[in-house]
Amino acid sequence: MRLAALFSGGKDSTYAIWKAIQEGHEIAYLCTIHSKNPDSYMYDTSNIGLSVMQAEALDIRLVSKESEGEKEKEVHDMEILLQNLDIEGVICGALASNYQKKRVEKVCKKLKLKLITPLWHTDLEGYLRSLVKEGFEVVFTKVQAAGLTKKWLGRKLDEAAIVELIELGKLHGLNIGGEGGEFDTKVLDGPLFKRKLVITQTEVVWDEKTGSGQLIIKDAKLADKPGVLKMQEQPKIGGKGVAG
Repeated sequence: MRLAALFSGGKDSTYAIWKAIQEGHEIAYLCTIHSKNPDSYMYDTSNIGLSVMQAEALDIRLVSKESEGEKEKEVHDMEILLQNLDIEGVICGALASNYQKKRVEKVCKKLKLKLITPLWHTDLEGYLRSLVKEGFEVVFTKVQAAGLTKKWLGRKLDEAAIVELIELGKLHGLNIGGEGGEFDTKVLDGPLFKRKLVITQTEVVWDEKTGSGQLIIKDAKLADKPGVLKMQEQPKIGGKGVAG
C-alpha cells in the first residue's frame, strides 16, 4: 500500500515507518506539521526543523505545513496537508493516545484513506528494547516529568536508560513510552537510514522551578554509513521541506 507517514522525527513515528516497510508498504511521503503552539495537543514541536535533515537521511520526500496550533483547527491543517497526496493510507506512530488516534481516524475517514497504527497498544518495555536491539539511535530532547532530570537531555536510549525509565514508572507513574508528554526524542540513525545524523551544536534550556527542559539542536550534519551509497546535497536544519 502507498502510504504517507505522519512524521515528527521522534522514535514512534520513525519506528512505525520501519514496521510498515517490513510489512511491504511503500512510504511515499513524510508529513510534518510545524505547530506554532509549543503545547500542541497533536504534534511534537521540539526540534521539528530537524525533520528536513531526517527526511534526507531516509531518502523519503517530506511535505510540511505550518499550523497556528489551535485546538481542533490543527487537525484540519493535517487534512489540508494530506488531501492532495497520491496515497492509499496514512501511518501513525500512536501508542495509546485515543485523543490523537481518533482525530487522525476522522481525517482518514473523510479523505477515504486507510489508517495504519503498527504500535497501537504495544508492550512498551518490549518496544523500547526493540528500538535498541534493531539499531535505532534515539536521543532525549525534552523532558517534563517527575524523575526526569537535566541529565536526560541529549542522553541516548540504551538498556541502562530503559531500566531507569521502568524504575521511574514504578516510583512516579511515568509513562515509559513518553506519549503523555513526559519526554520527546529524535532519531539520528537506524536500519532504514541511508545516512546518519550527527549533532554538532546544542543548547540546553532548563527550568529549575518546573523541573523541565529541552535540548535545542542548533546544528547537525549528515554522515555517510559504510556500505551505503552517498547521497547528494545536505539540507539546512531550519528548513520546512516541501509544502503540501
